[in-house]
Amino acid sequence: VGKWRPGQGHTTDTTGSIQPLSPSDTMELDLSPPHLGSSPEDLCPAPGTPPGTPRPPDTPLPEEVKRSQPLLIPTTSRKLREEERRATSLPSIPNPFPELCSPPSQSPILGGPSSARLLPRDASCPHVVKVYSEDGACRSVEVAAGATARHVCEMLVQRAHALSDETWGLVECHPHLALERGLEDHESVVEVQAAWPVGGDSRFVFRKNFAKYELFKSSPHSLFPEKMVSSCLDAHTGISHEDLIQNFLNAGSFPEIQGFLQLRGSGRKLWKRFFCFLRRSGLYYSTKGTSKDPRHLQYVADVNESNVYVVTQGRKLYGMPTDFGFCVKPNKLRNGHKGLRIFCSEDEQSRTCWLAAFRLFKYGVQLYRNYQQAQSCHLRPPCLGSPPLRSVSDNTLVAMDFSGHAGRVIENPREALSVALEEAHAWRKKTNHRLSLPTPASGTSLSAAIHRTQLWFHGRISREESQRLIGQQGLVDGLFLVRESQRNPQGFVLSLCHLQKVKHYLILPSEEEGRLYFSMDDGQTRFTDLLQLVEFHQLNRGILPCLLRHCCTRVAL
Repeated sequence: VGKWRPGQGHTTDTTGSIQPLSPSDTMELDLSPPHLGSSPEDLCPAPGTPPGTPRPPDTPLPEEVKRSQPLLIPTTSRKLREEERRATSLPSIPNPFPELCSPPSQSPILGGPSSARLLPRDASCPHVVKVYSEDGACRSVEVAAGATARHVCEMLVQRAHALSDETWGLVECHPHLALERGLEDHESVVEVQAAWPVGGDSRFVFRKNFAKYELFKSSPHSLFPEKMVSSCLDAHTGISHEDLIQNFLNAGSFPEIQGFLQLRGSGRKLWKRFFCFLRRSGLYYSTKGTSKDPRHLQYVADVNESNVYVVTQGRKLYGMPTDFGFCVKPNKLRNGHKGLRIFCSEDEQSRTCWLAAFRLFKYGVQLYRNYQQAQSCHLRPPCLGSPPLRSVSDNTLVAMDFSGHAGRVIENPREALSVALEEAHAWRKKTNHRLSLPTPASGTSLSAAIHRTQLWFHGRISREESQRLIGQQGLVDGLFLVRESQRNPQGFVLSLCHLQKVKHYLILPSEEEGRLYFSMDDGQTRFTDLLQLVEFHQLNRGILPCLLRHCCTRVAL
């Protein structure tokens, strides 16, 4: 019990206002705990009753009694008010980087609802992608977030002023791993680049890829040997190429690719030979001979969650027994050699079969749609990039004759054609002067050096370099290039791919009656220049095993 003395306290009236205690007011407070079971209504005395008297349970609360309300405490302190006053007195300076500052209504705390909206990059914002050419030159391309590999190739073709066709492609290269693969036309370039390790040497290379859709064109025996294809439905003996591809694209059929592969173990030079199977469910190898018993099958990789790459320097980096290696790399693997499943096949034909089947199992019908779309764009006459390249302003041009005092429009088509031929002849004379070539009066005509302006001529490169270029652009029949011979200073070499092997044919010059000729069969078939030789073998096979179909070319960005 405490004593309240006069002038040392306050009292509260029935309205809830605080009044000071008068000197005559003295009260005693009972600080003992309330009785168990007593409610707040029991502890509140009724008007006119002494303090401490419990309220009867049936007595209602008076209306004039008011409960205590929460008091709002202002958050602005004196220091904050001084800062606001100082800020309002200073002149307003515009923010040079408004995109780096969050709006006042959004919370800058990471992990909050506002930061979750700010962290992902806007899909409409452009992304910068660096693309390299085969000569090492680099060009930065600004693309949208959903730009596909086909769209980027079309942009680069227009900038390089090259002819557009379905063979152009982007190649994903990882030099530190000696791996590379060609991107499919529907793949997002930004998503592929986002999966690369930060600070690595991974890059995109823009070049020709003639083998990209060769699986829809070539014969079944060259791409899918009968000994490597097995089906769970019926025997595929005598099946056509179209039916075989349809079985791969059809989700109801279950063809398999089988064959012996050498799998890399834990050590650098530890290679073991296993019988492998490629199915829709994944890649397996048998631990007991050629058995397909599930007890003997070991799971290697998932087709849908992995990508297949070609190993470029297998002997040097991985100690491969052959040069025909490929690698299955999981998508979640960012950097390092750990987690890579590296295989080595016996020859190029078997490796090509494994790579083509892996693409068909993973992409299925989408791969064939890409091929149809590329074919339709290439065969469309008004399509941009189809030869010859013409812009909107070119369609409004007319042939003019400025030989007289005033120019005139040439309306006769034959006259316009003859003028065009004269212009071409004048261009050859200018080219002869620019290249400092000998004139026809000295015994050598311009035709002896016209090949230097062709895309299939690569100058003085080595035999190994020519094989590397043809291999990078796809080992398809008819892919060729012409280079200078290293053994014979006056000769040339035609490098041609046939049956996934590169063969080399020597071209020797010969002079007769003061004129220079070129021949590959000891003078039995002679040509005035290399351009005539190439054009002849594009229509006639001659001594070659196949026609010259595709020229191996390099375009500078």
